[in-house]
Amino acid sequence: MLLILEVFLMSAFLSACISRYPIRAWFAALGVGCLGVAVAGMQLQHLLSLAPCPYCIFQRLLYMVIGTLALLGFLLPVAGPFWAVAIIVLALLGAGVAGFQTWMQAYPDLAPECSFTDPNLIERLVDLLGMQWPSLFLATGFCTSKEWIFLGLSMANWSFLVFSGVVIYCVLLLQVKRLPE
Repeated sequence: MLLILEVFLMSAFLSACISRYPIRAWFAALGVGCLGVAVAGMQLQHLLSLAPCPYCIFQRLLYMVIGTLALLGFLLPVAGPFWAVAIIVLALLGAGVAGFQTWMQAYPDLAPECSFTDPNLIERLVDLLGMQWPSLFLATGFCTSKEWIFLGLSMANWSFLVFSGVVIYCVLLLQVKRLPE
């Protein structure tokens, strides 16, 4: 019961904060944040010589698409609910992929290793993009390996948390009553 009350109070507080600023500012922050996560992932890859797997690259692609949609929300705030719903759908997809990769890392003996079986749609898309833009989308790693751990969480774990945060962020954007821009 206490947890429900805390969640309700937190959502009321966040809704009050969000309603104080124009929706354009919130979309701009989300866009810059998601594009920043993609850039940070690429920098970690190069600085630490990490080998990203197809699911890592797909999550990077989703961050870039979400960031672009959020910047479109900044440019066209009239369609804000459309952008928010599209971002929620993509962030849920990202959370699902990150959750599956987390499971693969937790149980590597049970997980089908990516790139060794018949490629699924995600792996085919990543392969296609990797051939076109290898510096951004070339997958060279294994999905079950945890090459980078920070505060006890792998990159897939962190990605799951970030995608979940994006979903909550956009749900709050949809629920807030706005003042005219």
